Amino acid sequence: MSIIAVGSVAYDSLKTPFGERERVLGGSATHFSMGASLFTKVNLVGVIGEDFREEDIELLKSKGINIEGLVKKEGKTFFWKGEYGENLNEAITHETRLNVFAEFDPIIPESYLDSNILFLGNIHPELQLKVIAQVEDRVNFIAADTMNLWITTTKESLLKVISKVNLIFVNDGEAKLLTGEKIVVKAAKKLLEMGPDFVCIKRGEYGASLFSKEELALLPAFPVEKVIDPTGAGDTFAAGFLGYVDKFGNFSFDTFREGLKVGTVLSSFQIEDFSVERMKTLTIEEVENRLNLFRRYIR
Repeated sequence: MSIIAVGSVAYDSLKTPFGERERVLGGSATHFSMGASLFTKVNLVGVIGEDFREEDIELLKSKGINIEGLVKKEGKTFFWKGEYGENLNEAITHETRLNVFAEFDPIIPESYLDSNILFLGNIHPELQLKVIAQVEDRVNFIAADTMNLWITTTKESLLKVISKVNLIFVNDGEAKLLTGEKIVVKAAKKLLEMGPDFVCIKRGEYGASLFSKEELALLPAFPVEKVIDPTGAGDTFAAGFLGYVDKFGNFSFDTFREGLKVGTVLSSFQIEDFSVERMKTLTIEEVENRLNLFRRYIR
């Protein structure tokens, strides 16, 4: 089994109440790939510039991530500079330089087309549609993430994406904005009417919920005392969720319910350090130990 991960590969400069870091590895596809590689083979699709460090290429390779679809272009890598204040659920953006990402044209290598799952990070919906057209007859399951920017500026294209995917990841604010509903449950039901089989609503420190037309699963967040940097937590959550599902190759709601737990636990590790530092050393044994503890908490 394997997953295709399409999204941004970036450098971030970050400031949180717990410190600062300059030009650390980031991007939706990076965070997803690092997390999912604990469970399954990941085939990465992205674009980088000439400034992308060789040590970061080697890091991805060391995790068994296939980078055949990671294209190097003339120019600089996508860059984001942001800050978190006391509210760690909301990032303040100071600077965004798209650089080579401005002309990102995702092409799925032929060698990737035996993958089981496609994950679309929160890139422009037109790019998501282009990727779906390349693989929709080849993969068994498509999941997508999005963000407020696409909801407010490219809603028509985003609705087309939602109609073509099996699962959409959104946070509660995005669900409400996308549907016009003020109640999360109503928003989830309206999203299901738009086409996907499942809707996963991420609520940060308040947990996550998974909806289908027949079933519902609700989980709290894992209680963590150490929160250093929440960047990439949502992509890492999706990585744990889909990585677990791909590992078992089963798309039942029971498997998804377990995937929800795995995603919750994996993202609790991600926020313990800056960038991908925690993912560099995290072992599957650590994940399983915390997962067992989480199951005890929610039993």
